[in-house]
Amino acid sequence: MRRHPKMQLSFLRPWAPHILSILRILAAATFLTHGTMKLLGWPAPFPYPLNGLLYVAAILEIVGGLLLIVGLFTRPVAFILSGQMAVAYFMGHAGQGFFPVLNGGEAAMLFCFVFLYIAAAGPGPWSADAAAGRD
Repeated sequence: MRRHPKMQLSFLRPWAPHILSILRILAAATFLTHGTMKLLGWPAPFPYPLNGLLYVAAILEIVGGLLLIVGLFTRPVAFILSGQMAVAYFMGHAGQGFFPVLNGGEAAMLFCFVFLYIAAAGPGPWSADAAAGRD
């Protein structure tokens, strides 16, 4: 099947590495706020009491989020955070129903796969890893 060239959005191709950097930064900044809610009550108080597992999750969200924002140790950090979100999904959401939109697990599922993609694709050009030649 032959595709029409304009339908491929080929004009975006040169921007793909930079869009990857933007995806990494925005996903990490959003993820970071989940940790700051748990530990610092910012930007809003966390609505549940913290237990040991949530405390560890908060540390991973803050430290991992900061590392991903700057793009430092991107691949291993993104892989660890992807695993954290898979665990969060199956422990906290999957038992409440099959569909993520109904079990409240949309964010965990999306973070899991965005971080897995970043672990595979790397940080993009706007990162400390790229600046140090570690991509």
